[in-house]
Amino acid sequence: MSPQGETKIPAKRQLVTKPSRTADKVFFGLTSVAANFSIVLILLILGFLLYQAWPAFQSQGFSFFSGETWDSSATPQIFQIGPMLWGSVLVALLGMVIALPLAISLAYFIEFMAAKKIAAVATTLVDLLAAIPSIVIGLWGFAVFGPVAQHWASLLHDYLGWIPYVFYHEGANYGGSPFIAGLVVSVMIVPIITSVTREIFSQMDRDVVNASIALGAGRAATFRKVILPTASGGIVGGALLGLGRALGETIAIFFVLNLVFHINFFQVINGEGGTVASMIVSKFGEADASERSALMASGIVLFVLTLLISALSSYIVKKAQPWRTN
Repeated sequence: MSPQGETKIPAKRQLVTKPSRTADKVFFGLTSVAANFSIVLILLILGFLLYQAWPAFQSQGFSFFSGETWDSSATPQIFQIGPMLWGSVLVALLGMVIALPLAISLAYFIEFMAAKKIAAVATTLVDLLAAIPSIVIGLWGFAVFGPVAQHWASLLHDYLGWIPYVFYHEGANYGGSPFIAGLVVSVMIVPIITSVTREIFSQMDRDVVNASIALGAGRAATFRKVILPTASGGIVGGALLGLGRALGETIAIFFVLNLVFHINFFQVINGEGGTVASMIVSKFGEADASERSALMASGIVLFVLTLLISALSSYIVKKAQPWRTN
């Protein structure tokens, strides 16, 4: 207390984070270099792609993004990725629609319903699913899951074909459709969304959840009124992270989706489509210099789109965790 009886507020102190010991200085320097090198590496990749893609951007103009023709034998050559760009968005959104409810349900089961041993096993299985290479999932989708998904698509046509321009299909072949590609992609992004959602759920105040149940709310009401609003930011961030993975998926989609340069807006069970990543894989081996430049331009579009979505997801997840400081 001051002589006048007032409480004296101490001056603010600046926290010093720089290490003082030699070993700590070396470790601090190495980690700083590694962190900054990742940023430099991204900029170098972006610069390389831009250098290789610039001739295609100059020759094709804005029609590169909106047109529907890819013809390397024409004079002049025409390279347009409109159908592939829309196909990437369509397949990713289909995968999100299927994967998001499954991931949220699985995360809720692990954190709030399952016993500790069962939750540990379920967590391990989810992590193992995330570690499966995409080519293995693609082969599984093509050889094992494809016929089953085609039967599901046939059922959608039979019972929901009256919905205009969505589940109607002419012909008997239901293979190679965005519907099948979306199902395969959903298998790949469920572990990503589940991991982020489970982490957000684990940081929640359990007293709030228990208080809701003690006041008479059921599990469903507690989930809708307490858990979901509290964790919504983290769930959205995890969903965007999965969306970024879905947009950039290559090999798995290459096996299960027909590559057709025609914008397939919403006919999800029609066997035509394609994505930017699968197009690059299918055409890069036989491309000449001009077509290779166009493929690089396609890659830079996908690279920037995925980078923006990943940055947005990281920002949302960070904002959803109030224990973190800015």
